Amino acid sequence: MQYGEREREREREREREREREREKREREREREREREREREREREREREEREREREREERERERERERERERERERERERERERERERERERERERERERERERERERERERERERERERERERERERERERERERERRERERERERKKRR
Repeated sequence: MQYGEREREREREREREREREREKREREREREREREREREREREREREEREREREREERERERERERERERERERERERERERERERERERERERERERERERERERERERERERERERERERERERERERERERERRERERERERKKRR
């Protein structure tokens, strides 16, 4: 009787022991699953972080490319303004050359008028000499006349 009782008691004890073991293994598996879920969440956070980083870098490169295009457009506008200033300087030089040619033509016309006035004075002197010779000739003529009359 006692023997059988002790045997059943040991059996119940072994049963409780196996139960504790199962629970312990179960808790261990549960902790392991929890650690796995935690590692998974961690990997997820890292993926998201890398993704945000990649997008941020991409936006940054895009802004940089845009700034570069803007600088290029600005350089182009500057070159255009420079070409325009150059064309303007060229037009100014051309106008200056034209004014110079005009002044030269004017000086030429002035020299021509001067030569003309000179020729006119020369003709006038010539007429004067002619009148002078005429007076002298008449004078001699009158002189001869007086001599004849005397």
